[in-house]
Amino acid sequence: MAIPEQFIDELVSRTDMVDLVGSYVRLNKKGNNYWGLCPFHSEKTASFSVSPDKQICYCFGCHKGGGAINFVMELENMTFVDAVRHLAQRAGMTVPESDYDTGRKEKRELLLEINKQAARYFHSQLYAPVGAAGLEYLRSRGLSQATLTNFGLGFAPDSWDGLLNHLAEKGYDKKTVLEAGLAVSNDKGRIYDRFRNRVMFPIIDVRGSVIGFGGRVMDDSKPKYLNSPEGLVYNKSRNLFALNISKKTKAGRIILTEGYMDTIALHQAGFDCAVASLGTALTADHAQLLARYTKEAVIAYDGDGAGVAAAQRAIPLLEKAGLKVKVLRMRGAKDPDEFIKAYGRDAFAKLLDESENHIEYRLQQIRSRFDLTDDAQRVDFIREVTGLLASLPNAVEREVYGGRAAQAAGISAEALSQEVKKELRRRLAKQKKQQERRDLAPAANAQPETRALRYENVRSAMAEEGVLRLVMLEPALLDRVDGLTGADFSAPLLGKVFDLLRDRHADGRSVQLGGLANTLTAEEMSHLARVTDKPENLGHSQQSLTDYINIIRMERIKRRSGSDDDLLRAAQEKHKKAKAYGGE
Repeated sequence: MAIPEQFIDELVSRTDMVDLVGSYVRLNKKGNNYWGLCPFHSEKTASFSVSPDKQICYCFGCHKGGGAINFVMELENMTFVDAVRHLAQRAGMTVPESDYDTGRKEKRELLLEINKQAARYFHSQLYAPVGAAGLEYLRSRGLSQATLTNFGLGFAPDSWDGLLNHLAEKGYDKKTVLEAGLAVSNDKGRIYDRFRNRVMFPIIDVRGSVIGFGGRVMDDSKPKYLNSPEGLVYNKSRNLFALNISKKTKAGRIILTEGYMDTIALHQAGFDCAVASLGTALTADHAQLLARYTKEAVIAYDGDGAGVAAAQRAIPLLEKAGLKVKVLRMRGAKDPDEFIKAYGRDAFAKLLDESENHIEYRLQQIRSRFDLTDDAQRVDFIREVTGLLASLPNAVEREVYGGRAAQAAGISAEALSQEVKKELRRRLAKQKKQQERRDLAPAANAQPETRALRYENVRSAMAEEGVLRLVMLEPALLDRVDGLTGADFSAPLLGKVFDLLRDRHADGRSVQLGGLANTLTAEEMSHLARVTDKPENLGHSQQSLTDYINIIRMERIKRRSGSDDDLLRAAQEKHKKAKAYGGE
């Protein structure tokens, strides 16, 4: 059974949204709401609003919003259940375990325990005769005994059922091992070990649980790395390798590498702030996760084309998360592991301290693509640099880096500055036109940010939004809706929410938006937060409700009439064609 809805309602009512958000964000009261810098994206002007009356938050910049549970889920990267537990502990409440979704909880704990047992098995096999090749490989990569132990590295024997048999002795059946992602099944239904003849890297989350594995071959066979599949306990887009260790660093920064070996080599050399993504490109979730533990990220990706491209993609994600971004450029080595082996720890520390900020890096990458002794290429270089400089929000940065770019191109700083100003004016004019088009199209402004939630009938949807705002602010109005149901609404999401609120009210329960956290998606909650954050006059609430309902019903009649007219026209057209071909 799930967590009782009555418990969720009480938890939401006992959680003060201003107090909760204020523990993460510095808030200042302006009008009826509190405002602060959004914790979900980087900004210099506060656009994150918290309504104490409606117990919701909403960002007018990135459009994230919702109630207390959603806020914690998004910011702390938690599941619904974990967020409820977190808030319950904060409120001095105890989650009723007897009515809790024990099946899911127990399954998660079971899978984590299996992963832990598998990690111990792989580690023990590394020192068994069967793991000699794996141990030799890891030592040949320069890893010390202490490093092997600290990271729990291991070896998966070249066997079809070595792990399965070991876990069977511990009482775990094949089906559960399969569900944990440690085994695979073929077309004939045979279940066998997923990882075979590979050195093993356990993946540990920030809470210290083994959530998955990465396995590397010791030769040139493919795939080079094999990772656990995503499931109940493993999400590669929301976890980072070695963050469980790096989150405790005193270095004041976190180093981003492309792989497990680079990260481990850096830790062994004394850089306890290195992490790596798990077989995927850096995501916005990764950036937000890093922002919880550091203010500065140093990108130390490989120096090849793929590494440069990956760094270029990562920079805006990290910046948006509010991180100061630097990029380390290695000379004489392709990656951190190789550099430390060739030049030593001190040389890498010096390189790290001299790492470029992302603007210098991007300028250098642009310069490397052009021959500045060729006039045509110089013009192309200036054109591309102008675009980069115009994208910088700070005038001082534009002047400093513009001067460097002008010197490289052999032109005056004044000439480049003029080009940048022209590009800025062009961009501002374009933005102004876009804003004017939006201002002249109020229907477009009324549309949800998420395309999948777009309104087909804006006039009806605006009235539907009004109904939701009124009944959330004054629940007694739900007793006077005169037979209105969600089926009368033109927007499916708004109709669904109305039915949910009506049913909750009928059961004597809260109609706060925060209570719907486990019913709506993050995008739906954000949109509903935007809807409910709009002002609504309660001075004549009954009349406003009546007016909104009349609009909804009139628009529904029009939709039905339109459908009937379409059917009539289609029938008439069919009749004409039949006569033309002698069908009648």
